[in-house]
Amino acid sequence: MSETRTVAVPPEASGQRLDHFLATQLEGVSRSRVQLLLDQGDVVIDGASPKPSLKLRGGEQIVITGEPHPAPLKATAEDIPLDVVYEDADLAVINKPAGMMVHAGSGQNEDARSRGTLVNALLHRFRALSSTGGDLRPGIVHRLDKNTSGLIVVAKNDAAHAALGSLFSGRQISKTYIALVHGSIEMAKGTVTAAIGRDPIRRTRMTARPTENARSAVSHYEVDRRLTTRFGKFTLVRVRIETGRTHQIRVHMASLNHPVVGDTLYGAAGQLTEQNLARRKQEPEKLRLGRNFLHAARLEFQHPISKKTLQLEAPLPQELQAFLECLDRDSRT
Repeated sequence: MSETRTVAVPPEASGQRLDHFLATQLEGVSRSRVQLLLDQGDVVIDGASPKPSLKLRGGEQIVITGEPHPAPLKATAEDIPLDVVYEDADLAVINKPAGMMVHAGSGQNEDARSRGTLVNALLHRFRALSSTGGDLRPGIVHRLDKNTSGLIVVAKNDAAHAALGSLFSGRQISKTYIALVHGSIEMAKGTVTAAIGRDPIRRTRMTARPTENARSAVSHYEVDRRLTTRFGKFTLVRVRIETGRTHQIRVHMASLNHPVVGDTLYGAAGQLTEQNLARRKQEPEKLRLGRNFLHAARLEFQHPISKKTLQLEAPLPQELQAFLECLDRDSRT
């Protein structure tokens, strides 16, 4: 039987294109898949099949018939270099670069978006991985955002996967990130305990505002350095998270009005612009990072099989180090 769902258009979505709106509302469904649903007549408003470019008024009821998710993909091996920080018979720890997805999304087809993932590289490097995550996510115990670099743990067998899962759920794995955020954080250290849930309006975002699906989230931050530059004020922080909610650090920092540099999804500028008013007759200098300044720098946990304590670190990648040095050159504090 075909699945039928109804999406109510809120007043805030007035003026949006139908296809753009649906792409934000259907979790895990790519824009190309939304286009396919529209082309096949599986989207109906007021009894008619609308065009993708239809401008919404707010208040409409969009009826979607059929299964919006294509059949799950099976990940395939690709010869992609990996920075392996630790490896044994049961698990591996990889230093993932920014720009690499951990695995393909269930709404993606056999195209470039389904290749080049960490899973593709892992299958080529290790051959055998745990099957707990299914055909699309073999070995994957936890995730990092595409534009976040750093350490990620991978399970080579099901026993290790189950044991690592218990460590994560029991908050027995210490995870520390380095982030550069906008503005000068007043307190030298602090804790954010705001629960995180899916944003009901913009489904690609998470939010720390109260929602029905919000789950507890705890982030501890400590100021490493404050910078006052011609591009504005910034704070370099170390953040240790107890929980691992989607976009947790990005959402928590944005909730403090200190979004992560480069994180346009949560309010950061796409590029930094020089703020020196004395040079206003000249073209202001611009500085662009091209990714989020967020790096999973340290992991500490007890090996689930050998019980040995592992303390693993990954230095800031070159592009983040260079960006920081550029800001440091004219920092006045």
